[in-house]
Amino acid sequence: MEQLQWWLESLKGWSYVTYEILVQKLQSRHLKSPLPLPPLGDVTCVVTGSTSGIGLEIAKQLAVSRAHVVMAVRNKSAAYDLIKKWQQEYNHLSIEVMELNLLSLKSVVNFAEAWKTRSKPLQVLINNAGIYSIAEPIKISKDGYETHNQVNHLGPALLSILLLPSLAKGSPSRIINVNSIMHSMGVLDPNDLNFTSGRHKFSSAKAYANSKLAEVMFSGVLQQRIPQEVGISVVCVSPGSVRTNVARDLPKRLQAAYHLIPFFLFSPQEGARSALYAATDPQIPDYCNALRTKGWPVCAYVSCNCRIVNASRKAENFTIAEKVWENSLEMIGLPVDAVDKILQGKEVKCQFQDD
Repeated sequence: MEQLQWWLESLKGWSYVTYEILVQKLQSRHLKSPLPLPPLGDVTCVVTGSTSGIGLEIAKQLAVSRAHVVMAVRNKSAAYDLIKKWQQEYNHLSIEVMELNLLSLKSVVNFAEAWKTRSKPLQVLINNAGIYSIAEPIKISKDGYETHNQVNHLGPALLSILLLPSLAKGSPSRIINVNSIMHSMGVLDPNDLNFTSGRHKFSSAKAYANSKLAEVMFSGVLQQRIPQEVGISVVCVSPGSVRTNVARDLPKRLQAAYHLIPFFLFSPQEGARSALYAATDPQIPDYCNALRTKGWPVCAYVSCNCRIVNASRKAENFTIAEKVWENSLEMIGLPVDAVDKILQGKEVKCQFQDD
């Protein structure tokens, strides 16, 4: 029965993906590429996974618009190479590099602690880094979690919560989670986010979709947990279907099919637009506050054509979202009231911190 439900949801989800691929360029024809941004000289942005694809374009365009950009990456040398190249094209870029590996929750804690020592405000956190290990068997991180779940959901969730004091100091500020239309095909069991119970058959597509649905649900609860007066907006965005290095990981029989549709796919620069829009558009805080006032259970969601839309209906299941919230906090080593305590200035110990 469960497998039938997955196939039905998968069929529905792939129909959404196919529709997005076919019409995204038509629906986005009003947008320029690169997306024009306002001057950002007083804004500090952390961008995860910013050495390739969409993240690279996000970091570059923010820096060109005079933001101070922190490239939070695994490969620091690749980031420094990019900065050197960019500085040859543009003047007065303000960029730095900090190490962050989402496959290690200890690395996430180390990043947050290193940032905390600066006592500086943060205006924008863009959780861009993610993985989709297409057609591969289940992999478990050293922390004991399925890798899609950890990189796409748990790691960004932990980072967002630990950086809340800096985001509050930088208010009005924003948490931007790069999501996917594939969240609509997720079939979540909040008690088995890692596919380790034996109750659910693993597939990479299912794991990716579930991780993105968990991210939307967690983001919705987070938005409700942050008091409006703190001034932090939480937004999920869909970049669209983008030409990235994901094809490198496709089975050979699928690579040819993938390369048959480049005309319909966004370039990374086009795919970066929704995150950049969410990070800079002045209407975003008002929209998020309106949702918070209404008690809407899902955070703001920005489509690939830079319009505010509703996430999938299943993301509105607040009962499951609350369970995702509780179980996710347990997995990342934080108490269920972590947000309240952190915003009140109380110290919260994460189990991945050194004693």
